Amino acid sequence: MSDKKELTYKDAGVDIDAGNRFVDLIKPLVKRASRPEVLTDIGGFGGLFSFHADKYRNPVLVSSTDGVGTKLKLAFMMDRHDTVGIDLVAMCVNDIVVQGAEPLFFLDYLATGKLAPEKMADIVAGISEGCVQAGCALIGGETAEMPGMYADGEYDLAGFTVGVVDNSSIIDGSDITVGDVVIGIASNGLHSNGYSLARKVLLEVMGLDLTDRPAGLEQPLGEALLKPTRIYVRTIFNLLRDFTIKGMAHITGGGLVENIPRVLPRHCRVVIDTRSWPKPALFEILREGGNIAPAEMYRTFNYGIGMVLIVPAGTDEEILLRLNGLGETAWRIGEVTTCEEDEEQVVLSGLERRKA
Repeated sequence: MSDKKELTYKDAGVDIDAGNRFVDLIKPLVKRASRPEVLTDIGGFGGLFSFHADKYRNPVLVSSTDGVGTKLKLAFMMDRHDTVGIDLVAMCVNDIVVQGAEPLFFLDYLATGKLAPEKMADIVAGISEGCVQAGCALIGGETAEMPGMYADGEYDLAGFTVGVVDNSSIIDGSDITVGDVVIGIASNGLHSNGYSLARKVLLEVMGLDLTDRPAGLEQPLGEALLKPTRIYVRTIFNLLRDFTIKGMAHITGGGLVENIPRVLPRHCRVVIDTRSWPKPALFEILREGGNIAPAEMYRTFNYGIGMVLIVPAGTDEEILLRLNGLGETAWRIGEVTTCEEDEEQVVLSGLERRKA
């Protein structure tokens, strides 16, 4: 007989029993984020969703995929993992709602070096909460334990959503015209973009600790940085019941200057009055601490605006009243003007009145 030890998968770093315990922990979280159309429970090879096409004249499926990025580094540093799942859902569903699509279901991919069931369950709790906020079902996902691929205690997240919109109701910006009004809906922080620069400025250049509370912040720095991305789905669909929205832009990487042109006809440009909304303290701490030029701030961060709506002139006041009634903070931040062939499609006015 051989004296060699009988090796198992666990000896190689993969704990199947921990994986099964993790599945048991997240079953109620997945059930919480469900819809009547979901036909399967967690544990199957694929998620089944009964798509009722008869509800639409000409249904079009809309999809989006994204991750959380280096914001995860803050979660690792603070050992807090119950909010990044909300970010994951938000980055996907906000991208499809701008086209008028209702998010139907969501899938996630969670990869780590060593499975820690309770920590992973915290992550899925955030994903479940994000799906509840967006009104979509958490229909499935994948958890991969890959020893040697990630530093101890670290993981990565990716997500994917599918939504639907009737072909006649797709919002693509093609109806935008000169004279339309630009409304900005407030973000509640950095959302999920610009964290590489934010960490460099705050932690390296300024030497701050995540437990510090710089002047102007209402909470410790780490808490402010981990605020989850706002999910605007329910707000947008409330507006669409009564108002015309010609175009929308989710303000993520690239900021206002690169995301708004994605929905503008080539003959149109947007002039943004940068003085029309107050800049949140966290952004000003970053700007001053890193000596960041205004143009860089507007291109790297959302700078206080998480979602932009372009609406017909004369409807903006009613829309702003509705947004306030829904608990949103929003402002009229600009207007649509004519764009010549060689002009930029977003102009930031009022920068000269702000410190560089």
